[in-house]
Amino acid sequence: MTPKLRFNEIDDPWIQYILGDIMTFKNGINANKENYGSGIKFINVLDIINNNYITNENIIGSVTIEEKEFSKNSIEYGDILFQRSSETRDEVGQANVYLDKSKKSVFGGFVIRGRSTSNYNPIFMNFLLKSNKVRKEITSKSGGSTRYNIGQDSLSQVTLHLPTLPEQKKVADFLSAVDLKIKQLQQKIDLLKEFKRGVMQKIFDREIRFKDDDGNEFPEWEEKKLGDVATFSKGKGISKSDIHENGINSCIRYGELYTEYETIIRRVKSKTNEPIENLVLSKKYDILSPSSGETQLDIATFACVTSEGIALGGDLNIIRTTEYGPFIAYFLNIARKKDVAKLSQGNSVVHLYNSSLKNVKILIPVIQEQKRIVTFLEELETKKNNLNSQLQQSQSFKKGLLQQMFV
Repeated sequence: MTPKLRFNEIDDPWIQYILGDIMTFKNGINANKENYGSGIKFINVLDIINNNYITNENIIGSVTIEEKEFSKNSIEYGDILFQRSSETRDEVGQANVYLDKSKKSVFGGFVIRGRSTSNYNPIFMNFLLKSNKVRKEITSKSGGSTRYNIGQDSLSQVTLHLPTLPEQKKVADFLSAVDLKIKQLQQKIDLLKEFKRGVMQKIFDREIRFKDDDGNEFPEWEEKKLGDVATFSKGKGISKSDIHENGINSCIRYGELYTEYETIIRRVKSKTNEPIENLVLSKKYDILSPSSGETQLDIATFACVTSEGIALGGDLNIIRTTEYGPFIAYFLNIARKKDVAKLSQGNSVVHLYNSSLKNVKILIPVIQEQKRIVTFLEELETKKNNLNSQLQQSQSFKKGLLQQMFV
């Protein structure tokens, strides 16, 4: 039996095993509550889920235990860790490998340790246990109703296929290179986000200033109330059931400001078939904010829609300004977020009213500088989006490889 995708020079068959043929299993430590938080590094479920592989450095927790317990529950290079239980069947039995030769760790009671009794490549095994076929078999052997579990006996019966050690190493090295590319792309995205946050703060604190086409300084920013440069209105109800994939009118609902959009909305994702006469439609560069939300800080969210004729749902405040809308949205999000949050009212559900927004004080440069600032920030956003696209492509590429490089 062989996989669909293979290295050209290799044609040896893959051999079928059950996990119990190649590793032994053990459940982890259940220490007293007061023992957690210091001591030796302690592998738990989140360490399995959140890492491509586990090292002593990236383990979150720690526990204080006696030497006898440490000896029985230590983790060594190449050990495989399995998630014992989960609220969903699809997540139970997720696996990861420990790849640290310099330091040992221990593992928790919601984790099962698999230790090799055979000669296999642990990095290859880590990828194999994440492949679709093996994951389906592991989850199929889990039991439970409200919470799903898998035990040592069930793991022992999981069937898988292994190639020769040289082929295992080639597959492991190739997929590790893909993982490295994904990690590097994520690091670039994180660094760019951090840089953008820092530079935005400096721009709106006026520590960074832009110049005109002739290299001259722009005039000083003027302080005004938002109500001096804007009018205010509300959207009109569009319920979740009103959203249709092939709807005729593009629309924005207030919850999407939290989940779907950044500060500038250039492409609207939702559509509705609600009649146009029942809708409130956007003008170019309208600024939107939710009029209700769960927390004060969340509700202080602003987004500028760049298109006319977009249906604006209920629970949306609409700010229509004589200034450059994208700049005002950025300024409110960065320089006035905490001030706006304090204006919200309510407990379990908080509300933000247009009457309160009118009195928010803002600093406004001339239109030319407003546009120059937004252009600069949008260039950074475009770079981030391009990196995100590369990351998604690399993740899809890896997913395809996991489907084709394993039996």
